[in-house]
Amino acid sequence: MKPILSKQDLLDSISFCVIVPTYNNQKTLKRVLDSILDFTSNIIIVNDGSTDETGDILKQYSQLTQIHHPKNMGKGRALRNGFRKAIEQNFEYAITIDSDGQHFPSDIPVFLEEIYNEPNSLLIGSRNMTQENVPRKSSFGNKFSNFWFKFETGIVLEDTQSGFRLYPLKLIPKQFYTNKFEFEIEVIVRSAWKGITVKNVPVQVLYDPAERVSHFRPFQDFTRISILNTVLVTNTLLYIKPRDFFRRAKKKGFKKFFLEDILESNDSNFTKSASIALGIFIGISPFWGFQTILLFTFAALFRLNKVIAFLSSNVSFPPFIPLVIYGSLKTGSLFISSDAPLILDSSATLDDIQKNAAQYIVGSLILATVLALSSGLISYVLLTAFSSKNKPNI
Repeated sequence: MKPILSKQDLLDSISFCVIVPTYNNQKTLKRVLDSILDFTSNIIIVNDGSTDETGDILKQYSQLTQIHHPKNMGKGRALRNGFRKAIEQNFEYAITIDSDGQHFPSDIPVFLEEIYNEPNSLLIGSRNMTQENVPRKSSFGNKFSNFWFKFETGIVLEDTQSGFRLYPLKLIPKQFYTNKFEFEIEVIVRSAWKGITVKNVPVQVLYDPAERVSHFRPFQDFTRISILNTVLVTNTLLYIKPRDFFRRAKKKGFKKFFLEDILESNDSNFTKSASIALGIFIGISPFWGFQTILLFTFAALFRLNKVIAFLSSNVSFPPFIPLVIYGSLKTGSLFISSDAPLILDSSATLDDIQKNAAQYIVGSLILATVLALSSGLISYVLLTAFSSKNKPNI
């Protein structure tokens, strides 16, 4: 346990700056900046093309680092440029705070205390979204974002949309692809994928309808966020989850991983055998290109073992594909006749396969169902026998 530091020692011991992105927040900007100055003068202000009195207000703070965009480029771009400047100035951490007055700079030590005890984390201020004056759309949007963040990373957070955050500048991804509000989702998801600890810290929040100006555009920005989540979910299913699985298995040793994490998991024998059945069914079914997405979707829906299901789906691994196609066509021929039965040799053409598409699709679905049920049943019997054999005698 590290020694407890005073607030001033905490401020002095951590290399951090505060980034303030601002766009047309003339009513609250000065109050926010003055409050931050009570804690640090390491402030980077990013004026994102404001058209109100922001420029005149910032003239009073010429001692602070300022970035001025000639036109509004979006919060994501403002933060990205702020990060770049902070890295140029050799800061290790950057705290971001919105300029609309909803956050309290007096919570800055909360972030520093947490990062002092757990360095290199990405911290997100957790607001009380049930208090008075919190807009319903903000509460709904936060729950929506929390759900998809958990799906994409496996991490449960209470608040994923707060703009009051602390970033480990040297660890977060070097390149980003979004420029608007959705950036704040991209950066935490991709940081979590890199293995950075992402967690909440409690902060205060003030929603004053008379002062607060929101630039969130419900239709445009929600559409952007939905598109981003679609991309992130697809990447999660096709790359991140398989990558993490193989990393865990390689680190532990494939044999030990299989015996301890899969066979000896807390799942029931029925769940394990059902997972095998699902993997076999998806692997043989004619859902080429969508197998991984379907596999993880159904495994999550029915609360099955995703690792076992994924391993079982490799029945369609390239060396086995000719056998799967051949078996599907043979099975399909028992139910659908063809004027030109397909002969799988070097003379077969794509046109020949297309003529037998119905035979293949029906056959693969039937074959997948039969093999899935039989594999699941056999697995259940073997797992039950194995479990009984290894039970200690009382």
